[in-house]
Amino acid sequence: MSDSKRAGKVFDRELLGLLLRQAAPYRRRFTITGLLVVGLSGLIWVRPALIRRAVDVEIAEGNAEGLLAVFLAVIGVLLVEALLQYRVTYLANWVAESVSLDLRTKLFRKVMPFKLPFYDTTPVGTLVTRHVSDIDGISNVFSNGILNAVGDLLALTVVIAAMFWLDWQWALLALAPIPLLIWATRIFQKAIKKAFVDVRNQVSRMNEFVQEHVTGMHIVQAFNREAREADRFSKLNEAHRSANIRSIWAFSVFFPLVELLSASSVALLMWFGLGDVLGERMTLGALLQFILYVFMLYRPIRQLADRFNVLQMGIVNSERVFKLLRREDEMADAGQNTAVPFHAAITFEDVWFAYKDEDWVLRGVSFTIAPGNTVAFVGATGAGKSTVISLISRFYEPQRGRITIDGVDLRDIPLDFLRRRVGLVSQEVFLFSDTLRNNVTLYDDSVSDAALHEAARAVGADGFIEQLPQGWDTEVRERGASLSVGQRQLIAFMRAYVVKPAVLVLDEATSSIDSESERLIQEATRSITQGRTSLVVAHRLSTVQEADAIFVFEAGELVEQGTHQDLVKAAGVYSNLFEQQFTALDAS
Repeated sequence: MSDSKRAGKVFDRELLGLLLRQAAPYRRRFTITGLLVVGLSGLIWVRPALIRRAVDVEIAEGNAEGLLAVFLAVIGVLLVEALLQYRVTYLANWVAESVSLDLRTKLFRKVMPFKLPFYDTTPVGTLVTRHVSDIDGISNVFSNGILNAVGDLLALTVVIAAMFWLDWQWALLALAPIPLLIWATRIFQKAIKKAFVDVRNQVSRMNEFVQEHVTGMHIVQAFNREAREADRFSKLNEAHRSANIRSIWAFSVFFPLVELLSASSVALLMWFGLGDVLGERMTLGALLQFILYVFMLYRPIRQLADRFNVLQMGIVNSERVFKLLRREDEMADAGQNTAVPFHAAITFEDVWFAYKDEDWVLRGVSFTIAPGNTVAFVGATGAGKSTVISLISRFYEPQRGRITIDGVDLRDIPLDFLRRRVGLVSQEVFLFSDTLRNNVTLYDDSVSDAALHEAARAVGADGFIEQLPQGWDTEVRERGASLSVGQRQLIAFMRAYVVKPAVLVLDEATSSIDSESERLIQEATRSITQGRTSLVVAHRLSTVQEADAIFVFEAGELVEQGTHQDLVKAAGVYSNLFEQQFTALDAS
């Protein structure tokens, strides 16, 4: 079914079926909860019947002992109902939280292998909403939705049956306002469905906005945009409030209508029922029992509106979550060749690549990198340098041509096998809000303390680590806020070092650090590139002069290649870039 048709449905059986299947691993507890709900609903007629006996028999006959017995029976029924309600609440919430746990895990595992273009185009706030708010809404379906709704429907059935069994004429009087209620409920359902879709959209937009602006707050402040962005957030907040008010308006109309119809039923019963009592066709206890049934009739109806609220929100949430779970955006990983020796001879054969349609970033690129060589990629911004190394790690796939390592097509190598042998140090270092140790090892228990200390010495990071309050166990805070840019870059080098990669990729690794850190990293680079194929992307040409080969890119094409000395002598693109950089340095 298309999303547009589904969005217009008030109650989606397909999505509800998918939701119920999520509880399959917990069917035993779910079934027990359902049986308890049936038992609880089946007891709803007992208390009014006992009260009728108390009025018509025990009080009428002045039987104090009998009245006490009825009173104790009512207390007993209340205790049984309370016990059943406790178990229903506990078990329903246990199932709900278990389903929530499973869905969050499944969703997170689903999106992790997605291709990078998905993350390039999907706001982080949207994914946060899917994993948190939307799954919370699904959880509510099990804790306060489907089983409770079934219980309310059963309670209605029992009450209506008891009313007809007691007196069919009074039952018809009490049910006279029901057709109007059914009509109003249908209108309410349609209104609340539209309102809830709007609410979820506004929540998603707010999450996206807050996440982006908290992450980029330094840009907002640097360009003095606080007031403007605050105004934009106020408009989003107002839209969120308006969406919620529209949903509240529907409830504010529906609930008083239920109360009005309930009062109408009681009024009709009192008017006609008292006449029957006075005419001795029915007893006063029977009238009191019937009035209690009327209140019990409309209470589930009002509760059903709340249950419907939960179900509607859950359907909207589940539509979003299951749409993401159905999405097929993983990188193809059919390769099974694990016999690649990874001497790391890398070859590009007429590779064409575009991030979108045929807006080519690489155009017919072909080259070969010998095992153990250090190769530098240079060129203007947007020339295609970083794209080349992204293709080697298979973050993206070329549209034409092929890439091989040791003569084996990358697509024939299992993805995890490939990436374990490629170490990456990027310009923008991402650090998790955790200890320095975990940020370097990325929770790999096989990395020993000795390996960590070796990595720190190799990249020259041991000095600043020793000065940290708790050393390797120091919390670096979110995105490494407690560290300098140079220190964060050194951590990225240690990450790459400890995995002992066959291919080392340095993507603008020295472009954002100070001169002292650059000197340390250049010294470490000489050490860790020994014996492995290394690819270096750099703007600073001073950092690549010792490379075995330099590949020069321009507008997505490989226009020159050779050593630093050969390219300078050739007086081509590289020579011009080199001259411009050093002229600028001399001028400064």
